[in-house]
Amino acid sequence: MSLRLYAGASGYSFKDWKGVFYPAALKSDAMLAYYAGHLPTVELNNTFYAMPRLANVERWAASVPARFRFSIKAPGAITHKARLSAGAYDALDTFYAAIAGFGSKRGPALFQLPPAMKKDLPRLRDFLQRLPEDHRAAFEFRHGSWFADEVHTALADAGATLCVSEREDAGPAPLIDATPWGYLRLRLETYTKPQLTAWWKRLRATSWQTAYVYFMHEPTAPEYAATLLQIAEDG
Repeated sequence: MSLRLYAGASGYSFKDWKGVFYPAALKSDAMLAYYAGHLPTVELNNTFYAMPRLANVERWAASVPARFRFSIKAPGAITHKARLSAGAYDALDTFYAAIAGFGSKRGPALFQLPPAMKKDLPRLRDFLQRLPEDHRAAFEFRHGSWFADEVHTALADAGATLCVSEREDAGPAPLIDATPWGYLRLRLETYTKPQLTAWWKRLRATSWQTAYVYFMHEPTAPEYAATLLQIAEDG
């Protein structure tokens, strides 16, 4: 079975992309449509700072073609303030109600935990049980204690996936091939074509049916995403 790849950037509305990716005179309200004409997906990060509103979600969805997919970073109120505790459940319900407005263009929801938050398996299991049936949840753990078999099993049992993140200060999280789809965040400032080819080979070696890959919000991100997509197309 072939792997369907969605590759894009973490965000799209950056002024310093003008003259590099966007035309210099492009207006801000035209950025998303332009972006979606060149790449198949985006990871929305502004939703981490404020709960998305249904009206905005529906407007974003109307700006892109049917093939496009949005990944949405969960609000910090869920992951950083309440830290997946029961105090996050009302916000979690509100979050999923809002992103339902993406309809068929909704991709994964990313839950990125604070770097200092250590493994709490009972809390994670309770949170996973609270997720809606079609949650498409990916979890980015930034404390090493989370990378344990029992955590990977809890995620897989709930149909959630482990976000693989490559950062300057740490190597990538383990690539766990336990779900039909995967989520990868490539956060280095510079990537060469051989490095991207190596990542594609790793992704292709999984049993995933779909993979979502996002580059850091540098002006080079769209180029890296396009390069990875071309590598995948070339086989």
